[in-house]
Amino acid sequence: MRRISLTEYKESEEHLSEDELSALRQVKKALGLTIEPTGRGLYAIGASSIVGAKESENLAVFVRPKIKIGRLFSLAMHARSKVSFEGNFDFPEAEELPDWLALALAHEAKRAFARGLLHGYVEREEALQTVRGRIRFDEQIRRRFGMPLPVEVRYDEFTDDVLANRLVKAAAHGLSRMPLLLPDARRGLGQVAAMLDGVSLCAYPPNNVPEVKFDRLNRHYENVVNLARLELSHFEYGANKGSSSVRALGFTMDMNKVFQEFVTVALREKLSASDFGQREICSLDKGGGIGLRPDLVWREGRHWVFVGDVKYKPVDHNADLYQMLAYVTALDLPGGLLVYPKGEANEASYTVRHTGKRLKVAALDLSGDLEDVLERVGEIAEKVCALKDKAAAAR
Repeated sequence: MRRISLTEYKESEEHLSEDELSALRQVKKALGLTIEPTGRGLYAIGASSIVGAKESENLAVFVRPKIKIGRLFSLAMHARSKVSFEGNFDFPEAEELPDWLALALAHEAKRAFARGLLHGYVEREEALQTVRGRIRFDEQIRRRFGMPLPVEVRYDEFTDDVLANRLVKAAAHGLSRMPLLLPDARRGLGQVAAMLDGVSLCAYPPNNVPEVKFDRLNRHYENVVNLARLELSHFEYGANKGSSSVRALGFTMDMNKVFQEFVTVALREKLSASDFGQREICSLDKGGGIGLRPDLVWREGRHWVFVGDVKYKPVDHNADLYQMLAYVTALDLPGGLLVYPKGEANEASYTVRHTGKRLKVAALDLSGDLEDVLERVGEIAEKVCALKDKAAAAR
C-alpha cells in the first residue's frame, strides 16, 4: 500500500498515479487537504490543522502535528479529563500517530493490568437450567408458557467483562485495523487483545463514548481508560468491502479544537471560574441578525466581565482583530484578548481609534512539560483578570 506522510500546515510534492489521485481525493475532505497539479504527474498536497491518518483503497495518508505527538495528547487529555500521562513514556521511533497511539495504549494497559484485570459486578439476564439470582416471573410466563425449565433469571456476576476493559479492548481493536508501520505497535496491541480475551468486543459511536467513574478501587485504570476514550472519540469507521462489518479507517484530530479546548479548560481552572467558556452572546446588531460566539467569555451575575478568542493559527491576523473588536463592542467591554500558540503571533496590544478599546494578543509557549505550559497559562490568566478589573471599573 502506498503511504504519503505530511506535516500539519505544510506542503509536499508527490507523484501520483490516476488510482492514487482518486484515492487521495476520497480522503481529502476528512484531512482538510489541498491538491494542486504541478505537471508531469506531480501534485502539491497541502495539509491543514487536521492531523492523523486516513486509509482509502490502496493509499494511506499520514499528517503529523508540528508539536510532539506526546504533547498533543497531553494537552488533549488534560482538556478532556484533567489527567496527565506526560512523562510516562516516549516513543521517538513512532513518527506517525497510529503507531504512537498503539504503543501508548499498550504501555498504559500493561501498567494498569499489572495488578490484574479489573473485575466488577455485571447484571445478567439469561435462561438457565438452574435457578441463579432472581427468577423473572413475567418473562418465564411469557416465554416458557408455564414450563419449569429453562428458568428466566436475573443475577449479578463478578467478571472482568466490565466497561473499563471493554473500552480498552475496543480502542486496541480499532487501532489494529489501521495502517501501522512499527512491528512493536502491532505486537503491543496483540498483547492487549490476549489479556482481554474474555472481554466483550463492543462498538462505541465516536460521539457517544461512555464515561467511567473512578474511585480508589479502579484509579490505576484512569490513564489507560481515558486514553482509550480519547482514541475512540476520534476514530472514523467504514464498512469492509463485501461485508456488513465495520473497521477503523482513520483517526483524525483538529489542532484548532485541541488548542481551544485546552486553553479554555486550563484558564477556567486557573481563574476558578465555573461560568467561563464558549457561548452564544448578544448579537452585533440591534436586530439580532449577526450572531456572535466567542471562545472565551466570563460572566459574573448579570454582567459580562471578559471576552476572548483562541486561534491556533492566524489565517488573517487583521481579521482576528476585527472579530475581537466586534465582540468587545457588542458586550460594551473596554478590551478583549486573543490567544495564539507562540510562533504564530507575537505579544501585542492595540488601542482602537476614537473608542479607546484595547485589543491584546497573548502567545502561549507549548514547549517544556505540561506543568511548564500550565504555568504559562497562569500568566495569561493574569491578563484576563486585568481586563476583567478594567471592565468592572468602567461600569
